[in-house]
Amino acid sequence: MNPRPRALITGASSGLGRGYARTLAAEGYDLVLVARDEARLSELAEQLRTSQNIHTEVAVADLSTRDGIDAVNEIIATQPIDVLINNAGFGLRGTLLDTDAAELDALDRVLAGAVRELSLAAARRMQARGRGGIINVSSLAAVTTMGQYAASKASTLVFTEALAGELRDSPVTVTAVLPGFIRTEFHSRLGVERPGPGLIWLSVDQVVRKSLRDARAGTVVSVPGWGYRVAVLVAPLVPRPLMRWGSTGFSFARTRDR
Repeated sequence: MNPRPRALITGASSGLGRGYARTLAAEGYDLVLVARDEARLSELAEQLRTSQNIHTEVAVADLSTRDGIDAVNEIIATQPIDVLINNAGFGLRGTLLDTDAAELDALDRVLAGAVRELSLAAARRMQARGRGGIINVSSLAAVTTMGQYAASKASTLVFTEALAGELRDSPVTVTAVLPGFIRTEFHSRLGVERPGPGLIWLSVDQVVRKSLRDARAGTVVSVPGWGYRVAVLVAPLVPRPLMRWGSTGFSFARTRDR
């Protein structure tokens, strides 16, 4: 019998990462769960191991550090990984001018640098094995100018599209996911209220299932939610001065709400 497929998920302790873990475990995947919070990771791993009868491995790693990225790279180099989901991320409380340069660097390393390194390491191994899939969680913010978060997510989007292009004739798929607003702990951790009406908010399950379905179909850019799909189509038509104005207005509102 063939061994069960194995998925490595970063940022697995909460939010989308936890959603991906639950969904893939229910489908029979063994899991490597990566995050900084060992207690929450271990709790999730034990829960999924017991309820789904799968093998789970916990890897505590801070992807804003060289040691953290190297630790996950070592797993990719030494274990067969069929699916890599780069989901780890966080947001900044302040504006660009209010944020220390080291914190900006850490954000960019998690949202873009680690994604790039882990994707390339996994892609080379998957290509050699003749199968595999990579999902990089970007954001709808990638089409805006909302600070370093948007800049890093835009970098991940373009990188993912470029890697998908290089692998288009191979059995390895690469997909960027552009979620809009999702009901997770993200905003509460930033200390801000959820903006906008309830209808713009997607559930974790909606995003996970749509993105997995698109990834399996070989879709390069997955945008969960029909309203957000329209927004992504319209965004390139919006004049950049108007996009900057709208992005800055949203950022200022966030700052005042803190």
